[in-house]
Amino acid sequence: MSATTAMPLHLDDTEIAPEEKRRRRRRRGGAGERPGWFVYTALSFVLLASLLPYYWSLLIGSGDSSTIRDPNMSWIPGGNFFENAAAVMNNEAVNFWTALWNSIWSSTVIALSVVFFSTLAGWAFAKLRFKGGNILLIFVIATMAVPTQLGVVPLYILFADLGWTGQIGAIIVPALVTAFGVFWMTQYLRQTVPDELIEAARVDGANSFRTFMTVGLPAARPAAAMLGLFTFVTAWNNFFWPFIVLDPQNPTLPVALQLLQSNYFVDYSVVLAGVLLATIPLLILFVFTGKQLVSGIMAGAVKG
Repeated sequence: MSATTAMPLHLDDTEIAPEEKRRRRRRRGGAGERPGWFVYTALSFVLLASLLPYYWSLLIGSGDSSTIRDPNMSWIPGGNFFENAAAVMNNEAVNFWTALWNSIWSSTVIALSVVFFSTLAGWAFAKLRFKGGNILLIFVIATMAVPTQLGVVPLYILFADLGWTGQIGAIIVPALVTAFGVFWMTQYLRQTVPDELIEAARVDGANSFRTFMTVGLPAARPAAAMLGLFTFVTAWNNFFWPFIVLDPQNPTLPVALQLLQSNYFVDYSVVLAGVLLATIPLLILFVFTGKQLVSGIMAGAVKG
């Protein structure tokens, strides 16, 4: 056989030129390639646009009652924020500390309940075989298309008959589980937990609930963390139903802050100082749980 028909040589990675390596990485999807200037520019723009409302609230909340109407308002925060914050916390009509505790308590209970019951229902829909399971899941998903406002009147009548109006339990009980949470956990568990792992647990003598607690719940941790965070934020910011069912003596934070605007003259520096006070707990929550949030989003984006 002539030299021209010899078999081609296979080069090691050490023998490949650096430019060729970079081209191969780009063809494989650029796993080792850093983002370019366009990505950083777009992310910086999104970050600034997200922070602008908070900075605007800080500018007004650190000024006085005339700041919001000043055409020559300075873009440097003033020195009245702590004074305005004290006016919010010491306002007897607002009941700030009661509202803060009600928001923390109700949001925490709702988030934990939604995570547990949604994971339990998602485990049943994803890994248990029972008659009518798919139809029932479709029915649960279809309830997300029903506007919340349609159920307000019968729900209020129900809690009025139970004597729960004005009590914090009236906003906790209707939110103990959500259709979105059930759908989210069903999809995640269906892709993540292999059936062989469940069969192994059953061979070891575990019943259905123990299999869920030892196999399903640990596997669902990233998705459950994301669901819990978003549920907490949603419950914390909920205004519509608490405004209807609670009274001014036992409000949540959004309802309490609305009372700052009930006078004939509205001091927006005090109002926006209160808004920033209500936002601080959420910022602290995201600082300490941001890693779990990112891992939960990535776990839901990558198919197992």
